Amino acid sequence: MIEHIKEGFVKVDREHGIATIEFFHPQSNSLPGKILDTLAKEIYSEGLNPDTKVIVLRSVGEKVFCSGASFDELSIINSEEAGLKFFSGFAHVINAMRTCGKIIIARIQGKCIGGGVGLAAAADYAIACEGADVKLSELAVGIGPFVVGPAVERKIGLSAFSQLTIDAVTFRPADWARRKGLYAELHPDVAGMDESIIRLSTTLSHSNPDALHELKTIFWKGTEHWDELLKERAAISGRLILSEHSKAFIQRFKQKLS
Repeated sequence: MIEHIKEGFVKVDREHGIATIEFFHPQSNSLPGKILDTLAKEIYSEGLNPDTKVIVLRSVGEKVFCSGASFDELSIINSEEAGLKFFSGFAHVINAMRTCGKIIIARIQGKCIGGGVGLAAAADYAIACEGADVKLSELAVGIGPFVVGPAVERKIGLSAFSQLTIDAVTFRPADWARRKGLYAELHPDVAGMDESIIRLSTTLSHSNPDALHELKTIFWKGTEHWDELLKERAAISGRLILSEHSKAFIQRFKQKLS
């Protein structure tokens, strides 16, 4: 199934117990609200599908896995309610990944920025290749990684999360992300990365689904309050994005692209 969203889409392919969820947006795989909503829906749906044993999350292209929030949509947020609604989209995706009951492998073929780091962190097992550098750019925008923060901190620890958050303009190399635990594997090229993803997803598709479900529950123990927590965090971002600092940054950013 392909749901076209403006020029982007979310696509789901199923084969031999492996559900591959692929997303795309022409602006460096950014995430407008409709793509976020569709991603959350499809992840949740595959969690309920008895034929799906494992999920592979991937994006289209080579250089960027995901660049985070859509600046087109950030620029038109004009109220705290609208801000809450937009940033809740990230909360819904992370919570869907957390609660779907299926192991999620993330294919990280390129840079992760902002919310893209959150997607990598919310995956149960991220496999990347060289060039998949990471940056939490939210503070530079005038907000902070409030919604994705719990997932990132859970995966790499408070110290590394703080480093990414405070220095919001510097990419950390992919090997840094591997050493901190964001990536489970780092391969020198795409071919090696894809070979490992095929190997692992095929192995998991033949594993006991009840065992995988129990393991997923254990992996995410202690996050049962995230439905409410991430909503509260979305409200913080939704308020801060209305600041003059954020509006000025977004305007400058869009002028660079024009």
